[in-house]
Formats: sequence, structure tokens, C-alpha cells
Amino acid sequence: MNRRRGALRIAGFALAGALVLAAAATTWAYWHLSDNITSVDINTALGDDRPARAMVTPSAAAASPLPSGSLNILVLGSDSRSGKANKALGGGDSGGARSDTAMVVHIDAGRTKATVVSIPRDTLVTRPSCPLPSGGSTAVTHGAMFNSAYAVGGPVCAVKTVESLTHVRMDHYVEIDFAGFAKLVDALGGVDVTTDQDIDDERSHLRLDAGDHHLDGTQALALARTRHGIGDGSDLGRIGLQQKLVKALLERMATMNLLTDPAGLYQVADAVTASLTTDTGLDSLNELMSLGRSLRGLTADRTRTVMMPVVTAPSDPNRVVAEEPAAGELWASLR
Repeated sequence: MNRRRGALRIAGFALAGALVLAAAATTWAYWHLSDNITSVDINTALGDDRPARAMVTPSAAAASPLPSGSLNILVLGSDSRSGKANKALGGGDSGGARSDTAMVVHIDAGRTKATVVSIPRDTLVTRPSCPLPSGGSTAVTHGAMFNSAYAVGGPVCAVKTVESLTHVRMDHYVEIDFAGFAKLVDALGGVDVTTDQDIDDERSHLRLDAGDHHLDGTQALALARTRHGIGDGSDLGRIGLQQKLVKALLERMATMNLLTDPAGLYQVADAVTASLTTDTGLDSLNELMSLGRSLRGLTADRTRTVMMPVVTAPSDPNRVVAEEPAAGELWASLR
């Protein structure tokens, strides 16, 4: 009897120890992932001089324990060369970064459908005056390259420029750099894409025959950056490839069912968060998980990818401007 009690006591201590270790590991993992994320307080920086927020229907909001209202998220792919991983993947000067890719992701109320609108980085825009972290502000600039907003004023100026161009309020901001994108694709086990033509781009170092391909992170990043090996070599051809990747990522994540696979989810989250910059509304693991769970009904076939309508800029044949009224009508549909 004493031996039995001793064995039970040891088993109890072992179980308690395992539970403590599990709790400690979970706490550490949560802290580690949340601490990875860099955030920017865009709402405070921009104040009230912004487009109005979308109205949320009370009945729709109350019907679900998760957020269900419409959202507009500015997603930027940064070509930052800071850090060894980014330099190895991009090779550029480390003195700054630009928004290499810009997409406005509009999620419909109910969060089962989305529209992803790509904004060509070569678009000429009126860049508004933007507050600077060091104090003061930038000057209003007419005929500026769209991606210069990020270069001169970071995420805050990128958001303000997009809102000035679209008259659509950006509810959130998400930025991922070269290394983060490649790590995300690798953590997902690669992605499947179909190319419509042969690709041979010396600058992105990508060579693919037309057809079906399974790409790892480095190859997927090269595809996202390819422009000189397709079409007329402009940014417009690259946008089509980037939109293929958006669909491929959604399809891959759907097959993995990450929300029910803690180990897989941690691997993906760890790969992404270290290279992620968000607004302060998404700067914790809880907030990102809540957003992710609210999008469970969103699939690749319910996601429409389009490009902002543009025409060649009268002042420069190598640049484009928004085509009106088509561009304005597109943005109006997302308000």
C-alpha cells in the first residue's frame, strides 16, 4: 500500500511538473511571438484628418463572437535590405527601404469574400504632407512616385498617401520584408503556381518554363520580384505574378488547416512575426489570431485580385497615373 501511495505521489509530482513546464512553454511561446512584432501607432500619428471608418451593422457584429465587419488593410512588401537574410535575398543598399509591393485588401462584411487591389509602385501621385517620427512633416509633392511615400515617411506616410489616393480608410497596416516572405512560404512547405509563359529574369535570378511549379521561399520571392523576364518589363506584368502568389498562399494555408494545428501554426507564426510590422491594432498574437479566426471562411476562390486601373503618364512614358473614372469607381466600391 505504501509503495502504491509512493508511486501515485511520484506520478502526481511528474504530472504537475509537466503541466508547469507546458504552461511555461506556452507563456514563453506567446511572449516570443508577440515580442517579435514591430508596431507603428499610425492612428495617433495621423489624427482625425482621414477618411471615415466603415459603418458596422450592430446585428451583424452581435451575431458572431469574432469580429465580422468589413476591413481595409494596407499590405506592403518592403524591400528593406537590413539584416543578413534580407541582404542575401535582395542585395541593395542598406540605407533605406521602399514599398516594393502594395496591396489594399478589402474584406467584405461577414469576412467570407475579399478584393485585393494592387497599386503599381510606378504610379505618379500627389504625396500629401506626412508627419515624421523626428518631428515636423514632409512637404506636399505633386507627381511623386507612389513608393516614395514609404521611403520618405515610413508606414505613416504610406497609409496617408493611400488614403489620399483612394479616399478609403485603412483600418490596419501590415508590412513584411523579403526574408519574412521567403520564411513564410518555406514554413508552409512551398506553394504551387502556374506560369503562363517562360520566365528568364537575370535580376531576380528566376528561370521557369511555362507550366506548373512548386516553389520554395526563395523561388516564390524571386517570382514576386520578377518584372524584366516577362511582358514589357514593367511593374504591371509583375503585379499579375504577385496576385498568383496571393491565391497560392491562400490555397496552401487552407489545405494545412493551421487553426487546428498548433505546431504548424507556431512554425508559421514564428517565421512571419520576426519580419512583421503592423499598426498597434495588430501588434499582439491575440489580435493577429482573432483576425485569422475571423477569416476562416475566406478562401482563394472567394478572393478577387485586381489592379488599380492606370494609363501611361502624360509626363513620362515609363510611369502611370490612375485612370479615371474607373479607378475612382473601384475605390468607391470598397468604402
